[in-house]
Amino acid sequence: MTAPANAPLVTILDDEPAIRTMLAEALEEAGFRTMAFGRATEFEAALRQASPDVCLVDLSLPDRDGLGLVHRLALEQGATVIIISGRAQVQDRVTGLELGADDYIIKPFDPAEVVARIRARLRRGTPSTQTGEVAHFNGWAAHFDRYVLEDDSGAETPFSHAEGEVLRLFLERPKRLISRQAMQEALGGAAGESFDRAMDVRISRLRTKLREDPRNPRLIKTIYGAGYIFLGDVRWG
Repeated sequence: MTAPANAPLVTILDDEPAIRTMLAEALEEAGFRTMAFGRATEFEAALRQASPDVCLVDLSLPDRDGLGLVHRLALEQGATVIIISGRAQVQDRVTGLELGADDYIIKPFDPAEVVARIRARLRRGTPSTQTGEVAHFNGWAAHFDRYVLEDDSGAETPFSHAEGEVLRLFLERPKRLISRQAMQEALGGAAGESFDRAMDVRISRLRTKLREDPRNPRLIKTIYGAGYIFLGDVRWG
């Protein structure tokens, strides 16, 4: 089955041919376009021509450090990054999420689960009809089409797709308490220590990029035992 030219593009980077074939067949059957690669060098070369919507990345690659590649993708590409890995330790999952991955799927997996997670991620990444792609607040502009923060002098600081999900959540709900449970429901992922740690890291990085005082942040406030609140004045458009 041939997917339409405007269907979301999913790239698959895994050195196991059987896994590449299994994922490509399941995704194409579900209506996605796919490109599959066995080596990171081939994948990186293809990115000069293609702009994937989702990147599936195995961490155990023959020619690159998978975690380093995930970090670069999160910063430089607008795509959703999902790790597919045989590394099942909690610390591996936490590290992957801290480096900017949006999700972490442990091998062996059912390809139907991968398809479902991709669809869920793409739904969450669709811009709200109530907002848009650029938010202005307190001397900053957040460009969600380019994944950069721009200060009032025009200097730009990139942020990852995962950091962008958290930032958009705050900017769409200014001056309202957002609980951990609400964040988990909005952003997906299993509730628990690894999700909490990933959120803490992403919020800490956003504060750094917004040049906040970590001891007394002005914009993203922690309400201990309750959640977070964004105190800026936000204008979209």
